[in-house]
Amino acid sequence: MGEWNTRDVPALTGRVAVVTGANSGLGYVTARELARKGAHVLLACRSEARGKAAQDRLAAEVPGAEARFARLDLADLSSVREFADAYPYDRLDLLVNNAGVMAPPYGTTADGFETQFGVNHLGPFALTGRLLPALLATPGARAVTVSSVLHALANIDPGDLNSEHGYRRWTAYGRSKTANLLFTRELSRRLAAAGSDVVAAAAHPGYASTNLQTAGPRAEGRRGAERAMTLANRVFAQSAEAGALPTLYAATAPGVRPDSFTGPSFAMWRGAPAPSWRAPWTRDDRAAARLWSLSEDLTGVRYDALPG
Repeated sequence: MGEWNTRDVPALTGRVAVVTGANSGLGYVTARELARKGAHVLLACRSEARGKAAQDRLAAEVPGAEARFARLDLADLSSVREFADAYPYDRLDLLVNNAGVMAPPYGTTADGFETQFGVNHLGPFALTGRLLPALLATPGARAVTVSSVLHALANIDPGDLNSEHGYRRWTAYGRSKTANLLFTRELSRRLAAAGSDVVAAAAHPGYASTNLQTAGPRAEGRRGAERAMTLANRVFAQSAEAGALPTLYAATAPGVRPDSFTGPSFAMWRGAPAPSWRAPWTRDDRAAARLWSLSEDLTGVRYDALPG
């Protein structure tokens, strides 16, 4: 791939993109660079204040950019439905499922799902399904889901998707990121079976400095842990600018293959985008199909255009 960078993002004039979690970090950088190349970008964010602040910041950094805030809370399936119902375009070139949470204290979503499984997997699953008609109507569309190298911490447990038998925050995080890869795999299979040219791919940022690492400790008032994560970000992590490159590559580079997994080239930690290692269980077709069926039942969102 070489030293692929934002300068290699192709012209996107007339394309439409949705980027979740676009108010900060990787999501903001992804949205900004897509808008810089001419895409109409929806900044899909939970907080109206932070989303509109990101919209204003982006407009200042990229004069003339076509980017606007739209409210989306992935922890509430009614919000996902409202976002999709209000979607203003008849096409969708790029869907970037970027938003997520990392290792928070135990909690549940508005629909009663364990927070990490609900926000990191079920929310994107439901959003992609509800926006599927626009994706299928757009030649060459892509759906990119941001996973993590920490998917290697744990395989999913179909019998305890919501951590009801005991909550370990990092195990739950690893399971949710494994779910991202299994979702991408099954979505790719179904798209191919339907004869669609929509590409479903996954990416991860390596270790990038964002507020994701400190949000959990801050929510619990664990100031020591928050300071430790802040220091680790400063010393070891690459920037959000660099961390967004694998996502931008998966979303825009030519020749991206279905079910590919792109991450940083150096030890899956930092560097230019490159094909990334993934745990063997993320290539388990039976597990992917089972998770898909369970996700349809839990969310009530059916991919009727992509039969199994």
